[in-house]
Amino acid sequence: MPSKIFLWIEDREGKASYLFWRCLLEHLYPDIILESKKNSSGLLRAVKDLEDAENRYVIVLDNSFDNAQAVMEQRALKQYADKKENVVLMDIICFEYILLGFKDLIIWIYAPDDGFLKKRADAIAAREKLIRSIEKGSMDHKDIKEIVAYDAHINEHNIEQLSAKLLFDLTRNTGFEVAKGKIGDCWIRSCCAWKERMDDDICGLDYSGRLCVYDKMKAIYEGTCLKGQFHAVGLGAII
Repeated sequence: MPSKIFLWIEDREGKASYLFWRCLLEHLYPDIILESKKNSSGLLRAVKDLEDAENRYVIVLDNSFDNAQAVMEQRALKQYADKKENVVLMDIICFEYILLGFKDLIIWIYAPDDGFLKKRADAIAAREKLIRSIEKGSMDHKDIKEIVAYDAHINEHNIEQLSAKLLFDLTRNTGFEVAKGKIGDCWIRSCCAWKERMDDDICGLDYSGRLCVYDKMKAIYEGTCLKGQFHAVGLGAII
């Protein structure tokens, strides 16, 4: 009997991150089984207590580098995983950072003449500087003037909180809106299946070309950190 591959995450079923992972795997890696461990403690405990040596386990735990609690959990997770030959870890800051770093984010959510491009210019600039800083390996994003101008309370926010705030501010009132308990239909449905769409709701995909959900998942996979992370844990190319 062939071994199975499981993807374990800390997020509860029904949350935005769970719904995203479920959609991604369904369309790109249908043989991988998604399981929620409800929270970070549950995920750590599940890896620590794992006795199955036949199947493979891919683990996703937020790696928020400026969050002391998250850093401690990552260290513990690595210690548990290192003792098991069939467990590998993905290195992902957080779910929100995946979508925030998507190279076509702004092109997808805003039409070329969308008024939000001007109204949300500070958030757009902060997002560009944040992504560029982290891609270069710099962790000093709280000193970047565009980020400080966007978030007056930046020193109170860790990278996960900043990513979530930026992603919400950029996507709110669109079909791509992402909050802790919600992921917009436009991420996980084919164009245009947004149930609440109004006649004047126009996004960038109305101009660049509407996509089916498989093509959306493929574009996100290739245009974010996911492609490198899937390859790093040995999952290979998508089907």
